[in-house]
Amino acid sequence: MRPVSFLPFAIALATALPAAAGPLIDADSLETRLQDSDLAIVDIRNDIDGGSLETFAKGHVPGAVYSNYLQAGWRTVVDGVVGMTPGIDVLEALIGNLGIGNEDDVVIVHGGVGPSDFGSAARVYWTFRYLGHDRVSILDGGYNAWIADPSRPLETGAVTDIEPEIFDADIRPGLLVSTEEVAASLNDPKTVRIDARPEKQYRGEEKHGKALAAGRIPGSIGVEQAVFFGDDGRLLPREVLESLVPDAVSSGEADLVISYCNTGHWAATNWFVLSEMLGYHRVRLYDGSMTGWTADASRPVSTGADPLDVIGRWLADPTG
Repeated sequence: MRPVSFLPFAIALATALPAAAGPLIDADSLETRLQDSDLAIVDIRNDIDGGSLETFAKGHVPGAVYSNYLQAGWRTVVDGVVGMTPGIDVLEALIGNLGIGNEDDVVIVHGGVGPSDFGSAARVYWTFRYLGHDRVSILDGGYNAWIADPSRPLETGAVTDIEPEIFDADIRPGLLVSTEEVAASLNDPKTVRIDARPEKQYRGEEKHGKALAAGRIPGSIGVEQAVFFGDDGRLLPREVLESLVPDAVSSGEADLVISYCNTGHWAATNWFVLSEMLGYHRVRLYDGSMTGWTADASRPVSTGADPLDVIGRWLADPTG
């Protein structure tokens, strides 16, 4: 396996492809593209950010279609495990029915209220990349960034006249990891497992309601996804993000990095930061995460303090 390494991937990608093809697109750049025929804007606001079809109808980026992240089918339940990736045919139909084809530049709009709702956008972004669609971006700052300038146009009302398109997936299995692969990685010193959850969940003092046991996957490094965001709810500058990456990843000695949380939501943010913003290779999302891992009581979990918690505490407050 090739070692994980840092490359100026995001910079090269933004230079080589259209404006909407970088990992993030700012509101000003999006505004200049509103008339482009190959632009597809997907508003995914949901309960996490206080959004709904009703709030979409009250105002949205012109030309956007609505697809509630929690309700539209971006994730599903498999064998009692929540947050799993749906079948490919299901995702192809979901995207095609939004009027999105393979040649479209997709921009994902979340609420922009904080780190947790960015996870919605990151998971949808990951889904497009998993399906082989690279022409996808997240609106930096989400809907809140769009309405921050009152001169920007808004549309109101529901969108009902969507003309379906054919969307054909070209799966990238290297972006997803199964529970069995995670279990096999426990004996591989070249695999790094990154836990995106809060410290109390990492230590096993609290747990998600759908997880059957508290704790973490053994040998994991705790990097709470919220540390990558500023007070404005946006991702920190690239150079600051890089400074927050654990040595186990930034050293380039790992063959594989696995990002997990409870349901693959927060984990999508850590995946996005490492893979898309910073250009680390061989970063995979574990969509089952702790709900999938603990579904079998025979799988091991670790609890309590760990030497790596020092890294987690430093990340939470880099100045102290």
